[in-house]
Formats: sequence, structure tokens, C-alpha cells
Amino acid sequence: MKTLKILGIETSCDETAVSLIEVDSGSGAVRVLGNTVHSQIDVHASYGGVFPTLAKREHEKNLIPVLMETLEEADALKKTSSASVDLSILTLLDREPELKEAFSQAIPSIARPDIDYIAVTVGPGLEPALWVGINFARALAAIWNVPLVPCNHMEGHILTALIEKAPAGVKTGDAFKLVDRDVSYPALSLLISGGHTQIILMDKVGSYKIVGETLDDAVGECFDKTARVLGLPYPGGPKISMLAGQARAEDIKLATPLPRPMIASDSPDFSFSGLKTAVLYAVKKETGMTPDLEKAYAREIEDAITDVIIAKMKKAIETYAAGTIVIGGGVIANAHIRDTLERLANECSIGILLPRTDHSTDNALMIALAGYMNREKALDPKSEATKALKAMGTLPLGPRA
Repeated sequence: MKTLKILGIETSCDETAVSLIEVDSGSGAVRVLGNTVHSQIDVHASYGGVFPTLAKREHEKNLIPVLMETLEEADALKKTSSASVDLSILTLLDREPELKEAFSQAIPSIARPDIDYIAVTVGPGLEPALWVGINFARALAAIWNVPLVPCNHMEGHILTALIEKAPAGVKTGDAFKLVDRDVSYPALSLLISGGHTQIILMDKVGSYKIVGETLDDAVGECFDKTARVLGLPYPGGPKISMLAGQARAEDIKLATPLPRPMIASDSPDFSFSGLKTAVLYAVKKETGMTPDLEKAYAREIEDAITDVIIAKMKKAIETYAAGTIVIGGGVIANAHIRDTLERLANECSIGILLPRTDHSTDNALMIALAGYMNREKALDPKSEATKALKAMGTLPLGPRA
């Protein structure tokens, strides 16, 4: 069995991320050699959300420094004065002039790192942001002659839940073990993030069918929009969670409950736009927003969203006789939702796999893992298929069941 090294690149939204991992294909042991995430939250805060063209420019500016930091952390950044570079490769970056300039100065001065594959997110996400990562990955693959693996962002979120921390005593880097072989199938994956809310039926890793999804707003989007109604800064999800926790500790509740959209429906789909609208109209009727009232709204918003998620997941578990639930996406950093899903799994006597909180938001570790799992789909860096790669903002993880 061979040990493989995969460089992951992630630019689907507002995190510029690069990760280098080493995987023992026999034991499933994963070692993180380098992992860097640069967040753009502060840049987008004044817009109340992610501004796509600004995200694109930030990725252009940040990709080379983030790559260098990752390689340096992995002890894979070696300077050279003899690198032979085909500068025609730089035409791949014509649409990213700032990145092209940084690439032309930095990459020829370093030796080709010891990597077997480059993995890059091709969708779903913001297409202007995705294009930057794709073109950067194509240029690196071409200049280093490394096979390129196009990856689905949502599969990456699933895979971060399928790794476990290695036993104590590991000294060399952050180490994990792939536990996909321990999943009881069929499994259900719940993916909840700023842009997605989906329930995925899994027969195995790589085999996915969408059994439920949001008809309008995603969970994270609902958190952010209702937080904005309350006057909370972006990103709103963590602020709602913090205030909701305080409300529970102080036993503060909203006098009039908010709706739980589609909670009683037989449909496995979600809808959160009605909750957002209900919060807007309810807050307009208030004569003033006191700290306690703010906490009460935060708690009720979080409870309403959690109640809907649990109801939909419980029905899906029964419908598909799921043996394991696999949770992924940035919203799973929410402690209340995590705890409630763990209770649901316990009540249903099935397994649950959750990512580490610091791995739940967008990162390149998850794309490197997806690259490893999909390495048989790797493309020759100079092939027509690689040249034809494109950003797919609405790329589905699988067909609708």
C-alpha cells in the first residue's frame, strides 16, 4: 500500500484555504502536514454577507501567501534557482491578473513539492470565487506536472465527519483515521451551511442521492438574515447561538412562539423564508429591543430551526432505515444543534458522526480528503478534460431520489 500526498485548494466562498495531507492508503491513517485558512469575514462584514466580486479579488490576493504558509508548515517549501518554467502556463491566469503576477514571481523560485495529486473545489459555490481556485490549481498542476482532481464542496463536508482523531501520542502533525468503513449503511448525511440545507442518502462513500433540501433559504442564511433583523452584526449565526445560550441559562423565553415551517409536512424538504419573515414582522411590532428581548428572539429562532431539522431527520431515519447519520457544514458548529442531533441519534439507537468544530466551516482539508477519495478520477494536467474544467455554482452532490 502506498502513502499519498494530496494538496487541497478551496475557494468556494469567503475562505481562501490550502491544505497538504498524507494518507496511508492501507490503514486509512491521515496526517495533516500543513493547513491554512484565511477568512474574509471582516472584509465582507459591511455588506452584511459575502460580496462575490470582492471574494474573487481577495482569493487572488491571498492564494499565493496561503499556499506558501501551508508548504512551509509542511516543511515542503524549498527555494530553487534552477526551476525551468514554461511561462505560457500563466495564460491560465489571464482572468486573475493579481494572482498571475504573484504566481509568476513566487512559483518559479520554489522547487516542486513532493505531492501526488492536487484537489480543487469546482462547485457548488460562488462562481467568481470558484474560478480563481480552479485556474490556480490548473496552473500549479501544469507547472508541477501533477494530476488534478476536481472535487464537490459538499462531499468534502461529509468526509470531515468520517475522520476521527488518532490515539494520543502522535507527535508529527495533526493525525486522523478514516472511519468510513465503520459507517452502518444506508446512512443519512445532513449538510447545513450558509448556502445549503440537504439530507443525503448514502449507500457508500461516493454514492449520494438528495432526499430533502431547502426550497428557499438555507439554515445559515436564515440565521444571518434574522440576526440582521435583530440588529446583530454579520456573521449572525454565532451571535444568535451565543444569545440563545444566555437565554436558556437565564430561562428567558419569547412570549409568542415563532412558526416552524413545514415541520408537520410529509415532505422531506425544508423552508426557512417564512421564519425569516415572521421574525421581521414580530420585531416591527416591538416598542423597543431590550437585551432580554434580544436573547428571547435568539433562543426562539434557534429553537425553531432546530425543531424543524430534528423533525425532518427523524422522519428520514425512519423512512430509509438509516444506520448512521453523518453531519457536515458550517452550521454544525452550533452547539445546540449538535447536542440535539446527538440526542436524536441516541433515541433512535443509531450512530452519529460529527466533524470537529474547527473542521465544520469551509477548509481545504476537506477538499484534500475528497481528492484522496476520488483519486481515480484524476485528470492529466495537460489534458483537454483539465482545460475544460469550469466552475459550477449549483453543482449537485447527486441526483434527487
